[in-house]
Amino acid sequence: MKPTDKNNDQKQEPASAPKPQDNWLRHLSVDELANLGVNYVAYVKPMTVDGVEAYGIFGADGEQIGVTPGRDTAFAAIRQHDLEPLSVH
Repeated sequence: MKPTDKNNDQKQEPASAPKPQDNWLRHLSVDELANLGVNYVAYVKPMTVDGVEAYGIFGADGEQIGVTPGRDTAFAAIRQHDLEPLSVH
């Protein structure tokens, strides 16, 4: 006979189960969802400017806010403005 574990008697939720504090996400409007993270992240996307490879810096709302010649420079510029850089492939 196996020893019983007291914790096995309790139902455990799967790790992916929504938590009550996450319910506010379900009530966001389309506009609110689109602006989620707008003050926290900026995206870096490779692009070509006048035939030269460059890296565009875009706000979370999609607005272009800068262009740099190098990816590392783009990430550094974003961090200097207290934002989190993310890559777009």
